[in-house]
Amino acid sequence: MSTFKWLPWVVLVALAAPAALAFKTPARDEAAFASPIPPQFQQKAVDEKNGTLSWRTLAQVETVKQRDRFVPQFSQAVLALDNRPVRLQGFMMPLAAGDQHRTFLLSAQSPSCPFCLPGGPDSLVEVQARTPLRMNEEPIILAGRLQVLRNDPGGLYYRLVDATPVTAR
Repeated sequence: MSTFKWLPWVVLVALAAPAALAFKTPARDEAAFASPIPPQFQQKAVDEKNGTLSWRTLAQVETVKQRDRFVPQFSQAVLALDNRPVRLQGFMMPLAAGDQHRTFLLSAQSPSCPFCLPGGPDSLVEVQARTPLRMNEEPIILAGRLQVLRNDPGGLYYRLVDATPVTAR
C-alpha cells in the first residue's frame, strides 16, 4: 500500500483528535444536559404533597427472574403498606373512553401520549374508585387501601381500592 493512499486518513485523524479529546459529555446535573423535547411537551412529574405516599417509596421494587418468568421483589417498606390506607397523588390515565371512570391508572408522571405509558409498573397504580371520577388532566389526590400485587397477570405492581378524591393538606 502506498503512502499516498493512507496519508489522508492520518491527516484527518490528526486534525480531529484534539477536538475529540476536548469534548466533554455533560453530566445530568449540568445545564448543558437538556431534553430534546420542547418544555410544553415534556412529562411533568407530580409535586409530592404532605400526607401523600411518595412515588419514590413505590419505586423500591426490583424485577427478578424466577424460573421462566419475571416477578417483582418488593422492599420491606413497600410490603408494610400492603392493605393499608394511603393517600396518593398522580395523573389520571383512563382505560376506556368516556368522561367519568371508576377504574383507571394513576401515574407518577403526566402522560404525553394517549397510547404510551409514562413509566414502568412502579410508577403506575390501578385505581378502583368508590364512585366514578371525571377525567382530569391535572394531578389528583386519592385516598384508599393500597394492595401490593405480587402476581398480577397484567404486570401491575399496585392497586388502590375503594379510592376517593381528597384535597391537599
